Amino acid sequence: MFESKIDFSLLNAYLCNGKEFFGNQTVEFCDGKIHWNGSFHDELVFTPQQEETDSFELFNVTIGINFHWERKEIQRFKGALKIIVENEKLTAINVISVEDYLTSVISSEMSATASLELLKAHAVISRSWVLSPLNPPKGVFQDSTIQEQTSELHEPKSPLRGVGGLLWFERDAHTNFDVCADDHCQRYQGITRASTEIVKQAIVETYGQVLIYDNKICDARFSKCCGGVFEEFQNCWDDVYHPYLRKTRDYKSDTFLPDLTVENEAQNWIRTSPDAFCNTRDKQILSQVLNNYDQETTDFYRWKVEYSQEELSALILKRSGVDYGEIIDLIPIERGTSGRLVQLKIVGTKQTRIIGKELEIRRTLSESHLYSSAFVVDREFSEESEIPSKFILTGSGWGHGVGLCQIGAAVMGEEGHSYEEILLHYYIGAKVEKWY
Repeated sequence: MFESKIDFSLLNAYLCNGKEFFGNQTVEFCDGKIHWNGSFHDELVFTPQQEETDSFELFNVTIGINFHWERKEIQRFKGALKIIVENEKLTAINVISVEDYLTSVISSEMSATASLELLKAHAVISRSWVLSPLNPPKGVFQDSTIQEQTSELHEPKSPLRGVGGLLWFERDAHTNFDVCADDHCQRYQGITRASTEIVKQAIVETYGQVLIYDNKICDARFSKCCGGVFEEFQNCWDDVYHPYLRKTRDYKSDTFLPDLTVENEAQNWIRTSPDAFCNTRDKQILSQVLNNYDQETTDFYRWKVEYSQEELSALILKRSGVDYGEIIDLIPIERGTSGRLVQLKIVGTKQTRIIGKELEIRRTLSESHLYSSAFVVDREFSEESEIPSKFILTGSGWGHGVGLCQIGAAVMGEEGHSYEEILLHYYIGAKVEKWY
């Protein structure tokens, strides 16, 4: 959490500064310090005495920040609770071992009732993703390796990367902890989402396993739905080509793939509904990947959003801070390998600008986030007006589309593919190895 005041409850006796504490607690930011129990502190750490059983609860944790299903909830955690001062507020950090962290991530990212092979695949990629920035020599990690993550994402106040007006956001926004707990990194909601025996089995059976390419741990990105084609890393983040994150169709029986960087091909692909693993409406399969609040999302393989002129011009002003006047057109400038827009030109009556990359486009054109930047634009005009009265965005997929497609992987698991087969479909040329 990133708040001026944080309420929490220690459900067992925790140690802080050599003393035992139990029950409800409140910490507040005051004059650059943490005010707690009548005194001021630079940092507080509450340590469990029995790591396997002790837990604490955080109240009013916001999940899904800036997404359409944003809400607050009480979350429960194992491990230690650390409170620090950061940007004139307090940040709550959970200190926990990697394998315990993964048990929560698998249950938070998808339903704990998913198939074993899907859960094992996700255990490997989540482990790979959290360890990849460290890229340690094989065998260095032990089970006691400690990671820290906030219990809530706070977005950076400025772009983390930018070249020529294109913006993108990376995980190293976080300097006081390793990873955040929302969709910016990996969903981590402690033990709030009940972990089932099958989740624990998936963690145990893949213990220490990671994805390897060229003797390095892969940057194992993943998203909800690729829309039928994988996007490449460099089109969403740094201009770095990862050979294992390259364009491929999300299908086995038909591997034909048009060049979706070409506008006509992208238009045709997005306006139709080609076969793909992730092209499914099977509620039983979708329930494996989508938690209750995610199931509020429908029509994500192909979707449609409509804005009136008044709605769109006001929205872009609000989200970007730039007054374009009335919006005349939204023109694709550059598309990635999945048809996702990397650069989009916004033409207004007052000014014209090019924005990107994909997340910046999604943030600018929605009150929360567009499902993806793989969309085409249709305009409607009133009589005798040169200014469009309506914009219709027809789109494809949910998320950035790089790496594993969670819904496609769920379908593969139901079709009998092993977790290794699932992983090597989405991470081309990689290998699964036991790293510790």
